[in-house]
Amino acid sequence: MSTLTAHFDLPLDGTAPAYARGAVVALLGAWGLRDRDWLDAAMTVLSELVSNAVRHGGGAVVVDVEAYGRQVILSVADGSSVVPRPRRADGTGGLGLTIINAYTTRWYVQSYEGGKRVRAEMPPCPGDGVTAGGTSRTEPA
Repeated sequence: MSTLTAHFDLPLDGTAPAYARGAVVALLGAWGLRDRDWLDAAMTVLSELVSNAVRHGGGAVVVDVEAYGRQVILSVADGSSVVPRPRRADGTGGLGLTIINAYTTRWYVQSYEGGKRVRAEMPPCPGDGVTAGGTSRTEPA
């Protein structure tokens, strides 16, 4: 099983979730992880993580993507050390962690360069995963 990783920074504004989704869906597709329902769930989780970082964090927003075969971990870091906590939904939000909980096998928070990093482990993507070259084992190279 190969390990593939990517790391990039995002602007600290409202465009960040869309940029993150575009970059990560292209990246995962290039790595052979193309199941549409799984990608939709992963992009929902990523959007929530990035939106929370922009809204409640500070400093730079940093995205890391790790693939261990079909297993993917999405991480988003920001400059705030405040640990996210579930809260009651109101007219301005409050469902982000509930959504993340619904689509992941687990999520957790780590200290990261004076702030925090929220890591979300996705269930394995259906299919055969990726090879070291980034192509699906079920598709010709």
